[in-house]
Amino acid sequence: MGYYRGRDGIELMGTLVKHAEEQHPSVSACAVTARPEDDVLRARIRGQIDRWDKRLVILAHHYQRKEVVPFGNFVGDSYYLSKVASQQQRAEHIVFCGVHFMAESARILCRPEQRVYLPNLRAGCPMADMADEIQVDDSWDWLGEHFDQKTIIPISYMNSAASLKAFCGANGGLICTSSNAEAAFRWAFARGEKVFFFPDEHLGTNTANRLCIPREQRVMFDPLHPPTDPEPFRRAKVILWKGFCHVHVNFTPDHVRQVRQHYPGVKVVVHPECTEAVVDLADAVGSTAFITKYVEAQPAGSIIAIGTEINLTSRLADEHPDKTIFELSGQNCPLCVNMFRTSLEDLANCLDELGSDSHSKEITVKPEIARDARLALDRMLELKQ
Repeated sequence: MGYYRGRDGIELMGTLVKHAEEQHPSVSACAVTARPEDDVLRARIRGQIDRWDKRLVILAHHYQRKEVVPFGNFVGDSYYLSKVASQQQRAEHIVFCGVHFMAESARILCRPEQRVYLPNLRAGCPMADMADEIQVDDSWDWLGEHFDQKTIIPISYMNSAASLKAFCGANGGLICTSSNAEAAFRWAFARGEKVFFFPDEHLGTNTANRLCIPREQRVMFDPLHPPTDPEPFRRAKVILWKGFCHVHVNFTPDHVRQVRQHYPGVKVVVHPECTEAVVDLADAVGSTAFITKYVEAQPAGSIIAIGTEINLTSRLADEHPDKTIFELSGQNCPLCVNMFRTSLEDLANCLDELGSDSHSKEITVKPEIARDARLALDRMLELKQ
């Protein structure tokens, strides 16, 4: 799901986009020019890493900026990093270079005395914001008016607020990531008749397809236009929330067709947050960890178009110069602005504050929310992959 970089393994990456930008201009369109002051920031970061040694762990998601990723002790997808966070024994401080829901999950999974930080508190997730606690509670009440709630198992994608994870824990459900969505669905169907999945309709749809659940047994719940007729829900095995990732829905079937036309023999690998139409045309689909392993497994000389966030695609292009790697659309910059918010300066400032009684970037979760959210997250971590 990711990889570990020990203290002695922190090195500066070279230019991540050189090979890819020669092959595909959209990669260079997202490149960030290095600044002279970056070396000062890197020195500050290294100084704090040396100071705190094993009392500090830095987690970095695959979508983080190319200059931030090398400082992660652990680099991976949200599933891997959640598991890592739950296993830290010696660390007093856990810095999560990602977005808010990831740092919240780490806070929930860590021991009470450990402290968790998000270097840029503005790093949120628009998809997570598409399902709030009031909307989900209202939808659950509506379902309860027409069906036995005990037969409905709620599953929240990791991309959700802690309060919604707590909702799942309190109502017999669990959390999933794109790495284990199929296993989560199977777990749910072993315990109930219906799955209530939020907030990403596309991951839910693609997971239902992989499990061969017929279309007539799926229904969409639009919180902005609540349903009035329960009959479609009576037939449904999967209730999907109307939500999406703004990065992944930008990839289209035309992008796949065009890239195959221009690059004979190209391999297309995409994230399951892409639309069903794109996934159906791809050679492979999976989480960021899956995409990383897929690229690694391709032989030298391979041409690979990737349908996911640009920072991971850019880094893979740099790490595999013997392959031609570029982002699928060829014309857009599929950048997750919130992942991109965390800069070297943010990380340096966050580390400089470690040890203070009141850290401005510390993440906290109310105990009553953390208790039920922990149930849902633990159920996820116990799934067989």
